[in-house]
Amino acid sequence: MSLGYLYAGILLAAGFVFAILATVVSNLLSPHKKTKEKAQTYESGEAPIGSAWVQYPLGFYIFALLFVAFDVDIVFLISWAVIFKHLGIFGFVEILFFILVLALGLVYAWRKGVTRWI
Repeated sequence: MSLGYLYAGILLAAGFVFAILATVVSNLLSPHKKTKEKAQTYESGEAPIGSAWVQYPLGFYIFALLFVAFDVDIVFLISWAVIFKHLGIFGFVEILFFILVLALGLVYAWRKGVTRWI
């Protein structure tokens, strides 16, 4: 077994021990007295206005998911572009199919009105 694995294991164990020890000491030393100020909602030093429980429209979440999906797809396109010369015509046809599927997903989202701001 390599000596590097032993060092990595020691550092991993030391990290776990430090995190657990810091949490235990923090809980032992911190004051636990409940006060009115501690129970109040904190909003950047301002008094809260209204309820914090607000429902956002579902379109915001779907728009965010579309962004993440297309952001991840860019990573695939960049990695494909790096090895483009080695793939040949088969790789080109595969990426065209990939882009077609992405375009169909975007058209579907567009038709459902997800890309409109609310």
